[in-house]
Amino acid sequence: MRIATWNVNSIKQRQDHAVAWLKERQPDLVCFQEIKCVDEAFPREAFEALGYNVAVHGQKGFNGVAVLSRMPFDEVTTGLPGDEADVQSRFIEVVVSTPKGALRVCGIYLPNGNPPDTEKYPYKLGWMARLKTLIAMRLAYEEPLVIAGDYNVIPAPEDVHDPALWMGDALFLPKTRAAFREMLNLGLTEAVRATTDEAKLYTFWDYQAGAWQKNNGIRIDHLLLSPQAADRLKGVGIDKHTRTWEKPSDHVPVWADFDLGSK
Repeated sequence: MRIATWNVNSIKQRQDHAVAWLKERQPDLVCFQEIKCVDEAFPREAFEALGYNVAVHGQKGFNGVAVLSRMPFDEVTTGLPGDEADVQSRFIEVVVSTPKGALRVCGIYLPNGNPPDTEKYPYKLGWMARLKTLIAMRLAYEEPLVIAGDYNVIPAPEDVHDPALWMGDALFLPKTRAAFREMLNLGLTEAVRATTDEAKLYTFWDYQAGAWQKNNGIRIDHLLLSPQAADRLKGVGIDKHTRTWEKPSDHVPVWADFDLGSK
């Protein structure tokens, strides 16, 4: 079974790209971020025509997450618990049935947090704390769990082209990386780093300053796995080539294969 994540940076602008990539990569389940539209405006018909069930948690103009799944949804939950005042659409959780049992997937679009000297950074850290609490609860179920999405976290120096340039950025601040490690320390496995120590593996290149042409990238899109999912991990890929497409997203898809069977 193939599970993927992709920050599409506007599903309206990137619909054709998404369809082309889905046909090429054939994921069984994919989490999209930054769909930038309300639920009703999501082009679900284009994806249903490819055999996907669609779950959306949208927001007008920015944010927004969605999940496409070849398996029917047994459960769909939207909104990260822990702060009733938080109205930003950044979290969706689904449960599907696989030939080897239940699979739970959380699709996340973690706050950016910049500039760090504003209220945006405490919001980021608070969101990460709430996510950690939810993960701890879900791990108690002892089932395959994948938390996939744009984390807006650069985990380590090898995940950025020039660490010195990012020292003051909310994506790379010590508190950010520490909060990410706290989630891992609950017992999660980071899919890419479970399979390779290779440096210069990036998932995001800014549109500015020739970042793509210079390979000045960062790795901020991750799949975190429960022990039951990590035990079934077979392989991981980063579809860097999608960044070469015309008018691309600034992110590229990340995917992982699991021994869970397919439907």
